[in-house]
Amino acid sequence: MTIASASAQSGLLHFGIKGGANLGKLDGKGYKDGFNLGYHLGGFAQVNLHKGFGVQGELVFSSATVKTTDDFSEIYQGQNLEANDGKKIKLNYLSVPILANIPLGTNRIKLQVGPQFSALVSNKNVFQGMDDAFHGGDVSGVGGLWIQLPIVNISARYIIGFTDVKGISDAVDDANWKNQSIQIGVGVTL
Repeated sequence: MTIASASAQSGLLHFGIKGGANLGKLDGKGYKDGFNLGYHLGGFAQVNLHKGFGVQGELVFSSATVKTTDDFSEIYQGQNLEANDGKKIKLNYLSVPILANIPLGTNRIKLQVGPQFSALVSNKNVFQGMDDAFHGGDVSGVGGLWIQLPIVNISARYIIGFTDVKGISDAVDDANWKNQSIQIGVGVTL
């Protein structure tokens, strides 16, 4: 107990909350190209290990909107998906990024890289007649910058999905659906 208390007082352990814009898109046949505005909210815990290098874990809720193309049902034939042409789909994920914090010349500016594990918690307005259009999980890679001021922090990161999140069969070819997002956020260190 004394060690944990001393570590927290010396600046090795930090907790905080964060939120901001989530610009997301779904790469794959049948989806409109381009990023759409959403949001993210969550918390973080940082452990500083050596000369500014550390590890940061987060728990983040993120919401993104994607839109199908007008010929979606022609691409995914045999699925009775005509009602899903040109449809907006809201995807909500609970994500756990585990990031290495690498100082860039100063302990205030850090490069963040690492994996992110996400679970789909809701998919509103998803395909009529299809309950399993999306797989429930996603594994991604994260890269970005974190600016750590005394109380406020600013972040910008790019997230690219490695996992095919498509849960329906593709009658045309074996195209994948992969998430991408850009997150810009502000947080407070408690």
